[in-house]
Amino acid sequence: MSEPVLRYDVEDGVATLTLNRPDKRNALNGELVAALKDALDRADADAAVRVVAIAGAGKDFCSGADLAELERIATLSSDENLQDARSLGALFTKMRDLRCPVVAVVRGRALAGGCGLASACDVVLAEESAEFGYPEVHLGFVPAMVMAILRRKVVEGKAFDLVVNGARVGAAEAERLGLVTHVFDAGTFEAEARAYLEGLARRPPGAVTLTKRLLYDLDGLSFDDGIERGAQVNVEARMSD
Repeated sequence: MSEPVLRYDVEDGVATLTLNRPDKRNALNGELVAALKDALDRADADAAVRVVAIAGAGKDFCSGADLAELERIATLSSDENLQDARSLGALFTKMRDLRCPVVAVVRGRALAGGCGLASACDVVLAEESAEFGYPEVHLGFVPAMVMAILRRKVVEGKAFDLVVNGARVGAAEAERLGLVTHVFDAGTFEAEARAYLEGLARRPPGAVTLTKRLLYDLDGLSFDDGIERGAQVNVEARMSD
């Protein structure tokens, strides 16, 4: 039997989704995107899961779109391309709507769609030698599906520079820009990342869910509406067990 494109493991409240195409640098294709959606639904339905971690098998996190996928979309009509793009967008939306935190655990390269996948996570943990970037411009593409997220994480001028120059940045620079939450040394990365995930899993799940929902619900609200939404969430928290 062939290896699954995505491995799913649960331990100590952490569901780890491992992109399992190391020979392709874990490049995204339709099968892998669909598997990620199914795994997120599975984790969301499991009360024992408090945190979802996304990692890559082998040396890299994810190199972006599979070459075969790029060749395939060249044959699609405009409507077919729109539906294909929306499929990746639906993955990012599902990650944001998930009740529990989604954490990218990044070793090696996270480029193009792979950088988009990491950016769509609530938290990004990076090994010190990891690389991030949106090099789509060099191929005449646009990192369009992640732009709404990138625009919220990185200040406007820096976001513009990242996507129009298509440069790769190291983990330390990515942390400074806001793409990465924490950078850990290579020798301690696995242990420190695991400690972070398990610590997050020990937080009260109801409070974590309410906090995540409120943070993202504030998008597009006026200040007064944001305060009112905060009051409503405050009541939910006060009335909970």
